[in-house]
Amino acid sequence: MAQETQKTAPGPCAGIRVLDFSTVISGPICTQALGDLGADVVKVEPPTGDPCRHSGAPFREPGFSGFLSQFNRNKRSIVLDLAQEEARSVAARLAEHADVLVENFRPGVAQRLGIGWEALSARNPRLVYVSINGFGPDGPYAALPAYDHVIQALGGMMPTQGGNDPPRLVLSSVADKSSGLIALSGILAALLVRERDGRGQQVQVPMLDAFASFNLPDAMMSRSYPDLTTDAPGAGDVFRTFETADGHVVGIVLRDSQFQGICETLGLDALARDERFSSMASRFVHYREFAELLAAEFRKWPTRKLIDRAREHGVPFAPVCDVEEFLADPQVAHNETAPEVEDSRFGALTRYLRHPVRYGRTPATLRRHAPRMGEHTDEILGEIGLEAEEIDGLRRSGAAR
Repeated sequence: MAQETQKTAPGPCAGIRVLDFSTVISGPICTQALGDLGADVVKVEPPTGDPCRHSGAPFREPGFSGFLSQFNRNKRSIVLDLAQEEARSVAARLAEHADVLVENFRPGVAQRLGIGWEALSARNPRLVYVSINGFGPDGPYAALPAYDHVIQALGGMMPTQGGNDPPRLVLSSVADKSSGLIALSGILAALLVRERDGRGQQVQVPMLDAFASFNLPDAMMSRSYPDLTTDAPGAGDVFRTFETADGHVVGIVLRDSQFQGICETLGLDALARDERFSSMASRFVHYREFAELLAAEFRKWPTRKLIDRAREHGVPFAPVCDVEEFLADPQVAHNETAPEVEDSRFGALTRYLRHPVRYGRTPATLRRHAPRMGEHTDEILGEIGLEAEEIDGLRRSGAAR
């Protein structure tokens, strides 16, 4: 169902001004969430634009991609050429009016551009200055470039994805996205502290640490006590897909009620009486054998029939869906998880993923589509007190566009 951009009650972050120097995913997903929550997000782009403008087809027009739309709604765009002193001066003035600044340069780059923490916090002591980078501000890897797949490789998860096959990347930018959303929690915490003492602070988010904290707790369970080891089944045994007669399903059977339910679903009275599986503790010890017995049975069942029967008996199973099947799912439609919103600039619809948190009084909203490059340059410069002649001068010199 097509929707219009929303004008409702102010969101939780209404009145917060965010200056976003970040590009691609890790920073933009963070600042987009702040925009969803009502913050005024100003996306500061170089003359070539955020690289995401030029990849991630399809394109509405050159420099306006699906990639851009999925990570940059609820933002305004200004173009500044930070190679020029005039542009750096404008950036510093913008920071004087900001509550939050987010950047994902390599360590040292922001300082060289004149927009580092020390320079800007001296002008605005209330500024929350957020740096998302690969490895942190110091250490043996600090100066190295980092991308999602590099962090995935270092982060310990790739060998777990393929079973006995070669290591596999997760084909989604999970390190970038998790780092950005962890940065969001850091921003909100820093703003809460500022409410108490009136002072901003620097917030460092190394992707290596953020991804480890997001991804590795389950793998660390068996490594919690360095003096103890275990050969008990791990996530690779419990988190698995099962083949059916016409597709695949996933599910888990741990609780006694779930075990009884799957036995009733499959009509396996003998399995229900098997002592190896008589309790949750014994099922976990013998989970590999249990899973193989289930796998043999599931191959006899059509996916839809198996899922319906399992749900009737309270067993948490689901079909393995592709994206189109997900978008067509009745619960997704009910939740309006992927609304289609009219964009009057193009006379066409854009499909988004809705902000996932629902607030009773201060809703997250979609107020703006992703911006064209420099769409709001004059507007933003005017808000910090520049006159029309000054703005024209910045445009003529190429410092702003």
